[in-house]
Amino acid sequence: MSGPAPPPGFEPHFRKSPLTDPWEPLYSRPTDAAVIIGLWAGAAHVNARGFVHGGLIAALADNAMGLSCAVRLGIEGGPVTVNLNLDYLGTAQQGQWLTVETEYMKTGGTLSFAQAFVRAGGTECARANATFRVVAKRPATV
Repeated sequence: MSGPAPPPGFEPHFRKSPLTDPWEPLYSRPTDAAVIIGLWAGAAHVNARGFVHGGLIAALADNAMGLSCAVRLGIEGGPVTVNLNLDYLGTAQQGQWLTVETEYMKTGGTLSFAQAFVRAGGTECARANATFRVVAKRPATV
C-alpha cells in the first residue's frame, strides 16, 4: 500500500513489528521528548463502516506512548504496557493523515504514565492514557 508522501519531518517508522507490517507504510517523527507516529489511512486501516478501526488506533497509541516513555527514560526498546485506556472522540476516515502525539509523560524507575491524542486531518479523534512497567533490557545469552 502506498499513499502521498508524509508531511515534512516524518520518515519510515524505525520500529518494525509483525503486528504492524500489514499497516505499512507507517511513519514517525522523533523529537527530543517523544515519538510521533503517522500514517495515511487506507483500505487496510478501516472497518466495515469505513472508519479507521479502533483497534488500529489503540495499537498505534500504545506504540507511540511506550516509545515516547523510552525516549524520556533514555532506554532502548519500550516499556511493557500495564494499562491502556482510550476515549474515541470522533471518527477518522480513509484518506486522512492520522497522527499519534504523546503530550504528557511522567516517567519513573518502575512505572511510567503517558497521555496521547490521535488526530485525523488535524482534528482529535481519540485520547489515550497508559501505564507502563519499565523493564531493563536483558543481555543476550549464548
